[in-house]
Amino acid sequence: MSRPTAAHGRLALLLPTLLLGVSLALAPGPLAHAAGAPDGPAHPASSAGTYWTAQRMRAAKPVVVTRSSRAPRPATDPAPPSHPFDGLPQVGTFFWTDGSNTGRFCGGTVVRSPRRNLVVSAGHCLRSPDPKRHLSFVPQYHDGLTPHGIYPVDRIYLDQRYYDLGTDAGARWDYAVVRLGARSDGQEVEDVTGGFDLLPYPGYDHRKVRLIGYPGNRDSSHPKPLDCTSSTHRYTSTDPAAPGDFLEIACAGYIGGTSGGPFLVRDFTGYALIGVIGGYHTGGDFPDVSYSSYFTVDTLALYAHAVRGDTPAGPRQDPPSK
Repeated sequence: MSRPTAAHGRLALLLPTLLLGVSLALAPGPLAHAAGAPDGPAHPASSAGTYWTAQRMRAAKPVVVTRSSRAPRPATDPAPPSHPFDGLPQVGTFFWTDGSNTGRFCGGTVVRSPRRNLVVSAGHCLRSPDPKRHLSFVPQYHDGLTPHGIYPVDRIYLDQRYYDLGTDAGARWDYAVVRLGARSDGQEVEDVTGGFDLLPYPGYDHRKVRLIGYPGNRDSSHPKPLDCTSSTHRYTSTDPAAPGDFLEIACAGYIGGTSGGPFLVRDFTGYALIGVIGGYHTGGDFPDVSYSSYFTVDTLALYAHAVRGDTPAGPRQDPPSK
């Protein structure tokens, strides 16, 4: 596959300035209660830290997604292997309890922002209107540990079209920007972990992409994230129910639970985030091939709304019957 073009490289260099300029152009508004926030207003960090014990985190199950087969997709070349590791500070896990009081989890990545409190995940992880009690983010979670603390969620930003069209017809918008509350000691997440650049229009062909995901493995009570380096290319959907162009990557073993995990490429600051596991059939129908929605100006718009603290979009209410 070809290397990213020079234009893509220049965009990566200009991106931090572009994101900051767009964000500052939006005058910060008052932090009113947002309909999309879990548990009403942001729940205290101390409450989140108390609830999510090591036992509860280990017992949590992956978000419910459709990966139709555990068998590897037939391919000419074997998928590059994945390896468990202790993770990166900027990559972590959202934990919450659903309407049946079952613990759930999904991946997320801290991105650089003026207020230093934003995480990007997959939209299908957080789209459901079911209750998401105790919704919190744990950077670099592994083996029941919380090395950088636990952060409560303030607001969840998804594209309105993703709510309206659903996970298939709206697959092109399967990403979310999440605004976090501070840790119990008042520290914002990016001040503690650092963050990665968010890169819209990254191009499709990359020789070296790092894919990280948290698998839901019923055989292990001490899950670690998976790490894999592979190449990406453009995949154009052949399913009319899920149209769009997506990033495709081959990495072995990315089973349910890896949703929301980052596609990372090197840039001059360290890494840039070019995608998250999701999109085409919510991340892929086979564990050895994963997908991401393509980041565009729509992604940048969500980022800007999150920086400002606008009221998020949400599921539309059905019109009253006559």
